[in-house]
Amino acid sequence: MKNPIETLGYKIFNNAQDGESGMPKLSRRTFMVISAALGSSCSMASSEKPQPGPQAAAQDPTAAPARTAPNREYRTPKVQGPVPRNPDMNLPASGGSGGITFSRVAVSQPYVAMTFDDGPHPKNTPRLLDMLRERNIKATFYVIGRNVDLYPNVLRRTVSEGHEIGNHSYTHPILSKLSDSALREELTKCRDAVARAAGVQPRTMRPPYGALLQRQRELVHSELRYPTILWSVDPLDWKRPGASVITSRINSQTTPGAIILAHDLHGGTVDAMPATLDGLLRKGYKFVTVSQLLAMAAPPAPAGPIAAGQ
Repeated sequence: MKNPIETLGYKIFNNAQDGESGMPKLSRRTFMVISAALGSSCSMASSEKPQPGPQAAAQDPTAAPARTAPNREYRTPKVQGPVPRNPDMNLPASGGSGGITFSRVAVSQPYVAMTFDDGPHPKNTPRLLDMLRERNIKATFYVIGRNVDLYPNVLRRTVSEGHEIGNHSYTHPILSKLSDSALREELTKCRDAVARAAGVQPRTMRPPYGALLQRQRELVHSELRYPTILWSVDPLDWKRPGASVITSRINSQTTPGAIILAHDLHGGTVDAMPATLDGLLRKGYKFVTVSQLLAMAAPPAPAGPIAAGQ
């Protein structure tokens, strides 16, 4: 039985997503409390403060540097037995359905897209990249623009190793609470940060907390050409349930065409990835980027002839 906060939160959140009027107005603080009670993905991410910038680092020698050097301290632990590898694939990176919102894609083969939100992180993301490279997996990273500005070297490595970059806003706000102009600014600032760091453009966007009104999704698709990417598999890794739980949830929930949500912001999530990725590979799943998965989307079946009298 759901508690009253969960029931109210789902009702209000769903109404906001559908753009219904007449719903009670919530303060930003109240909305965040309800989001946390519901287990909204990314909800812990906004509490993570970015590392100080160059000026703060100059004033405080103990402050973390704003620019990162290669991570030479961590070595990905070896798993027992041979590591399975994703097959080499020559797939189109665009095309397919022109839809506005996707949480999964209808495919005829066991393709899935692994996505990671809220990076780049100066330690976790390089660890994760080691794991993905060893398994020949290309993932999609939904990055926060201010983190890109702090750690451009990590983003450059991510791009150079063939991964796809998605737009996750510049400061990770609740986009459904913003004006149209503020929404545009969040997305364009993130886009520009990615372009400065790595010379590429995001192909898709994911709203923080999954919160974006249908009207806003249409605006983003029309003006910035971004489809809104949600997810069909959510291990609730932001709650830090432990690596084995994250692995179990992802491996049990994944089906062909799934878009899998995870966060490279959290060390425990990265710890879970070797067993998670190997488990899915051994089940026969093939990993592709979100854009490649969208390109596989089967076109909707044409409507049949209307019978007389209907």
